[in-house]
Amino acid sequence: MADVEHTGATPQPTPAPGSAPDSAPTPASPAAQNPSPKPGQPGPGTGAKGSVPRPGPRPGATPRPHKPAGDATVAPAAPVSDPAKWGRVDDDGVVFVRTAAGERRVGSWQAGDAAEALAHFGRHFDDLATEVMILEQRLESHPSDAAKTRESAAALAETVPEASAVGDLDALETRLRAIVTRSHDVEEQARRDKSANRAAAIERKEALAAEAEEIGANSTQWKAAGDRLKAILEEWKTIRGIDRKTDDALWKRFSKAREGFNRRRGAHFAELDRHRAEAKRIKEDLVVRAEKISGSTEWNDTARAFRDLMDEWKAAGRAPREADDALWAKFKKAQDTFFDARHAAASERDAEFEENAAAKERLLDEYGAKIDPAADLAGAKRALRELQEKWDEAGKVPRSRISEFEGRIRELEKRVGAEEEHEWRRTDPEVKARAGQFWVRVEEFEEKARKAEAAGKAKDAEKARAQAAQWREWAEAAETAVEQR
Repeated sequence: MADVEHTGATPQPTPAPGSAPDSAPTPASPAAQNPSPKPGQPGPGTGAKGSVPRPGPRPGATPRPHKPAGDATVAPAAPVSDPAKWGRVDDDGVVFVRTAAGERRVGSWQAGDAAEALAHFGRHFDDLATEVMILEQRLESHPSDAAKTRESAAALAETVPEASAVGDLDALETRLRAIVTRSHDVEEQARRDKSANRAAAIERKEALAAEAEEIGANSTQWKAAGDRLKAILEEWKTIRGIDRKTDDALWKRFSKAREGFNRRRGAHFAELDRHRAEAKRIKEDLVVRAEKISGSTEWNDTARAFRDLMDEWKAAGRAPREADDALWAKFKKAQDTFFDARHAAASERDAEFEENAAAKERLLDEYGAKIDPAADLAGAKRALRELQEKWDEAGKVPRSRISEFEGRIRELEKRVGAEEEHEWRRTDPEVKARAGQFWVRVEEFEEKARKAEAAGKAKDAEKARAQAAQWREWAEAAETAVEQR
């Protein structure tokens, strides 16, 4: 008789859904196969009765689950159970397990005491419990593999009633049935989630394709639009879960839009290169023209010519950067040559104008006292003529002082002119004759009044005197007007 006997089928670990390496069992360690004896117990070479050596688990015994090589996370084992609560060993070394259906023989143990026997078959139970726990976890973590998990749970459940293990086998069966039952709900939910995810993925790619089409057809922000298309492509790569046919159709839309944008951008820059080449030719001609007139001393006409050249320069657009910078340096040098010369000439002219202004100041000081038309109109007119002759000879003054000097000489001219007009009005013979005619009328009415009074016509005399008084007022007013003129 063998030292350890197992009855019934011994279950093997169930692989994770879609993970083939999980099916490879890990052999028990030598320490597990040949545990060290406790003090006072027979060593490995002696059985319970002191004659048979203790072997390790038989080939085919349930190994502990493990994670595949390369996975840094090791699957946790189920909590260690207490086999003494669920099994016993009789005097002949036969091991029994208690279940709801009654007590069942699971094997025999001849290599040690009863505690070691229960521990040995308890480890088998712990291995089963670990497999059940892994299936439970996989059902939650990999809902898309619910069908495979259900198959594994059902297969494992068939082995539990005959398993060579000591522990709460009824609880394991209950958990496995729960996995099978729940797997249907998980599978259905996974289908709904997959469908929703697919719809969301399609919706997002359709939005990205539409955005790409808008960019490809209309955008002229070449740098920003190109960067956005790159970002769309990177996001596109992360969106999964769409069937091949739909994904290919969406990809064709995006690819066509991107190609359209690239063609338009290429055509734009090709046209830009042509414009820049033409701008270079135009600016080279402008430089020649600017250099040609840079030495001119026709300040006003040449300044206008340079303004026109600058307008043409701006209208020409940009040439290639290096050529544009070099041409601008030449153009500006010609421009600066002319305007620096004009500035120097203006500075010299301004100095001359300042001297002219000082001369005119002296003339105003000199003739301002001589010109007194109220005292001597004829002398004031002579002095004014002399001032005007010398004024023109003095030359131009700075632009900022033109109004000042013009105002001062005009004031003298106005004073002389006003006095001259007053004198003419005061001595005008026609005005004096009109005033004399008023006095003649006064004398006529007074004579008429005397004759009427002598004839005894008092009313006629009174009327004539009134008329004479009226004409006297008019005559006096006329004389006063002549004097005031």
